[in-house]
Amino acid sequence: MVTYISKSPEETLALGEQWGREAEPGWVIGLTGDLGAGKTQLAKAVARGLGVTDCVRSPTFALVNEYHSGRLPLFHLDLFRLDSREQMARAGLEPYFNPSPGVAVIEWAERWFGEGSNFPARYRRVSMETLGETERRIRYEDFGP
Repeated sequence: MVTYISKSPEETLALGEQWGREAEPGWVIGLTGDLGAGKTQLAKAVARGLGVTDCVRSPTFALVNEYHSGRLPLFHLDLFRLDSREQMARAGLEPYFNPSPGVAVIEWAERWFGEGSNFPARYRRVSMETLGETERRIRYEDFGP
């Protein structure tokens, strides 16, 4: 597991952009952390790294936003309002949890990918913790090839 201390929003954005530039089809980036920890900002940075030119917005009420203007499709999901795997399945979100043609960034990913769950083939588990007004501890671990 890698631990990265971001001292500013700009450093967090740079990390997410790097991930977007490195991303390959089928990647799933699962974000966890409290409200205000920076999950949406990190998702926006991944989009920027992918070359997405659309305005990236939080999908809290839409559940998923798709962006096709970058070098790979981006599927940005927010599971905050869903309480169970059954609700997620009924909402039709399962295909996004292993997106072969693109990259999925999933906020509140622990609601689907809890301990002991089967991760997608290429999964980056990310936890974000607020340390101060602009400082974040970002821990991440990759699963799969």
